[in-house]
Amino acid sequence: MSHSRTVEIEGHIIDSGTMQRCFGAVMDLGGSFDVEQFDVGKHEDVESYCRMAVSADDPETLQAILHELHQNGAVLENPTDVELVAAPADKVVPPNFYSTTNHPTEVLYDGEWIDVERIEMDCALIVEPDGGPDGDPRAYTKVLNAVEEDDLVATDQSGIRVNPPERPRSGGGAFGFMQGGVSSERPSESTIREVAEELREVTEAGGNVMVVAGPAVIHSGAGDALAELVEAGYVDALSAGNGFATHDLERSLYGTSLGMDVETLEHPRKGHKHHIWTISEIIRAGGIEAAVEDGIIGEGVMYQCVQNDVDTVLAGSIRDDGPLPDTITDAVEAQNAIRDQAHDADIVLMLATLLHSVAVGNCLPSTTKTVCVDINPATVTQLLDRGSAQAVGMVTDIGTFVPTLAEFVLEGEEAGANDEAAITEDSDA
Repeated sequence: MSHSRTVEIEGHIIDSGTMQRCFGAVMDLGGSFDVEQFDVGKHEDVESYCRMAVSADDPETLQAILHELHQNGAVLENPTDVELVAAPADKVVPPNFYSTTNHPTEVLYDGEWIDVERIEMDCALIVEPDGGPDGDPRAYTKVLNAVEEDDLVATDQSGIRVNPPERPRSGGGAFGFMQGGVSSERPSESTIREVAEELREVTEAGGNVMVVAGPAVIHSGAGDALAELVEAGYVDALSAGNGFATHDLERSLYGTSLGMDVETLEHPRKGHKHHIWTISEIIRAGGIEAAVEDGIIGEGVMYQCVQNDVDTVLAGSIRDDGPLPDTITDAVEAQNAIRDQAHDADIVLMLATLLHSVAVGNCLPSTTKTVCVDINPATVTQLLDRGSAQAVGMVTDIGTFVPTLAEFVLEGEEAGANDEAAITEDSDA
């Protein structure tokens, strides 16, 4: 006996590859399909539409196929309102709860499609019937440990519509749709110039630039360049670990990073103790901000973050020395702090850190522009595979990338200032 359901897909589904993915998913999972209607959008601003019947030999296979199609934006024909079940206890979700993707999502409630706020992968989807500012229905995500008893949790995928980002009709430059390919042979200088231009545009538009940085940024000698970007106003949020901050502060105090002189690559006598001495000095001062105010720390990334009021989150780990008093040692508290940063970001630079970047990537909507740079291609691949539709991946030395990026950003800023001055002179004349 065959089991069948009809689904609908619409949008720029041909050039975005959506139709190909949907057809492939049905066949890969052992089902079959019959296209009942296919209207092709023949102009740039006209969307395509497809209705197809999907069949499988058993209900379980059909459900698996429908789930995969749902992830690619398909919805059941004549969808019904989302099914909501009250959470039985704090941190407990109902069976068959809907686990979110990182794509823009809507829920059908009381006959109306509602945008889901703060979209993020692997969360529960909560609906408040009168939670909006005017008493309107509201939908948003919650991580499992934040679910409260009696929260109305969406189950299965009925009444839920996922909208994967589509390929833009205009050229996307470095941030072309689903660019995701990783290669050390990509023309790096031109790509870095495009990233620099994007940073300037986001900053000039009042957007938010988030940097996720690993200790290698300091150890490779790129810390000065990152500090320049912070000082010039091109970093709004910094997410890092205890190690990154300790390396940076050690450099300010002793001129070393993990005991190595970054300029000469020499290891001074007792240099291996510098990082723990640094931590003790910051603890004695009462924290990084206090150390800056007292003149103990006078340069570096953390110094510039304090001076320029950059939102900084240092998330701890089990291997941390000290840690610094500013480091958040509670994992859930750290996740929530990173989550707040990620949801405000318009572009994220992930610099030479796998685990920390994965943590941030888990919180990002697929529409956030992402730049991932690491000398290890496996790191870049893993991060880009987390689902951003607008991503740049570069396999290169972070000690080269950050200084070059800073040079191009500040060079463009200077050129813009010169152009503005020239325009002013012409108008005065």
